Amino acid sequence: MKLALAAFGVAPPRDLKFFLARIERLAAESGMAGADLLVLPEYFSMVLAGAEIKSPDLAAELAYVVDRADELIAALVSIAQRHKLHILAGSVPMRDGAKIRNRAPFIAPSGALAFQDKQAMTRCEAEEWGITGGSGPNVFATALGKIGVSICYDSEFPLHVRTQVTAGAKLILIPSCTSTPAGFNRVRLSARVRAVENQCFTAIVPLVGTAAWSASIDTNIGHAALFTPCDEGFPDDGVAAAGPLNEPGLTFAQVDFTAIDAVRAHGNVLNDRDWAQKIPPCPVVELV
Repeated sequence: MKLALAAFGVAPPRDLKFFLARIERLAAESGMAGADLLVLPEYFSMVLAGAEIKSPDLAAELAYVVDRADELIAALVSIAQRHKLHILAGSVPMRDGAKIRNRAPFIAPSGALAFQDKQAMTRCEAEEWGITGGSGPNVFATALGKIGVSICYDSEFPLHVRTQVTAGAKLILIPSCTSTPAGFNRVRLSARVRAVENQCFTAIVPLVGTAAWSASIDTNIGHAALFTPCDEGFPDDGVAAAGPLNEPGLTFAQVDFTAIDAVRAHGNVLNDRDWAQKIPPCPVVELV
């Protein structure tokens, strides 16, 4: 499988048509390069608000995107079908009854559509955006194999990813939106650890750039990358591919699930197997 990891810039579009044309170009470039799966970042959809919102207004930006979520996703389904491409459409804030969830639409070339909710909310999402955590982890059984999605902060919790790996996922997609180097490094380092402890692939895909017009995505830091186990058959540092920091564009990376099968069976360490070992109770020892 070949991945196209789209570090996505935050320049405001003229309108929805212009925004979708940008996604269409990424899909076309991905297809021409032989990619099977295009991955967009968390909250890439908030860039759409720049078509109308010209000065920072968090409530207005969120409402603008939420009101157009269904139209946006329908258009992305059409793009996936036209280009015969799987698309993980980053994340889109969507209404769920009276609540708003941060949801990742996963689209197959057939037009089939499913979602992964973000489960753990960051403080700004919960306290400022008013977004509510959604349901737990899923695994998507695609024509490419079983794939999990762990949106940004969710990747910092080992059991979120472990649940997906236990259900058969060998690739975890991690769309992200981080406004500080520390935030990006939390996601980046967590992704690298998840790849080692589960003997799987993890891919980070960030929003990048600055948007003076926006209160929601004003500063965005990161680079796209594919991480692997650090063992036989993989790079010693576990970095299979990495794009430039804070620059929009596609980073291409190859994923071979047979290599995961091999390292899980014959690696120098067997992290995936050894997760299953019973962890004994941890006594508290007085030392005063």
